[in-house]
Amino acid sequence: MSPIIKRKGEKFTIPSKYLLLILTILCCILMVITFTTNLFRGPLNALAGYIVVPFQEGITNVAGWMGDRTDELEQLREVLKINQELQDKVDALTIENTKLQQEKYELNYLRELFELYDNYEQYEKTGARVIARESGNWYHSFTINKGYDDGLRLDNNVLAGGGLVGRITNIGPNWATVTSIIDDDANVSGMILATSDNLIVSGDLQLMSTGNIRFQQLVDSSNKVVAGDKVVTSMISDKYLPGILIGYISSIEKDSNNLTKSGYLTPLVDFEHVEEVLVILENKEIGGE
Repeated sequence: MSPIIKRKGEKFTIPSKYLLLILTILCCILMVITFTTNLFRGPLNALAGYIVVPFQEGITNVAGWMGDRTDELEQLREVLKINQELQDKVDALTIENTKLQQEKYELNYLRELFELYDNYEQYEKTGARVIARESGNWYHSFTINKGYDDGLRLDNNVLAGGGLVGRITNIGPNWATVTSIIDDDANVSGMILATSDNLIVSGDLQLMSTGNIRFQQLVDSSNKVVAGDKVVTSMISDKYLPGILIGYISSIEKDSNNLTKSGYLTPLVDFEHVEEVLVILENKEIGGE
């Protein structure tokens, strides 16, 4: 066994646990000598009063301090355990609350679809879910999870949120693409429900930030059309079935020719949030737009 060589400049240190062990052994030896040997009773007792007793007090204090820390550590562990259990409960309740909110939202949405289903009970319909959409903030073109295997066809009208969304423009066996009435290339023959006056509803994505879409070519010679009037699909459209609600007139003004009017309407559908739709399983067979 090689000797321990102390390098120059290094301090010789004894680990605290070994120092405590040495002092404990020394204290025990002195205690045994003091209380079992009469030969050294006088002077050794005096020495014990200065050496052994302080060691005993120190050891007692250290033992008490370590005992307190041990108790505190156990209490801390118990508190941490309780805290983790409470956190787990909070996480579980948060998940449950989120799930309930989602179910409530879906229930309200399905209730709207159910009411919409009743409003157009004369048509055979089927529900579908949106599974993809074109880039951008608006649902101007999106894909649903049903196709011709489910009875869908090109130009089937699509409803949501109480009104007209658009029509199917592309289709596969289990999917279909819907082009909305807000698309820049979309044009719908509409009609003022209160007066039966015809107009054209034109899609404009830039206008959707204002919550409106444009209408034009309204012939209102009797000046009866006012803001708030309902706009529905007209009888002369070859793509859309008649009487489907599109939205409400929000503003109206005369054109420069003084013969027609144009303006804006607020669509009934929230084209920023479309998740479930109804597809009418029959098409307009005759007419021209």
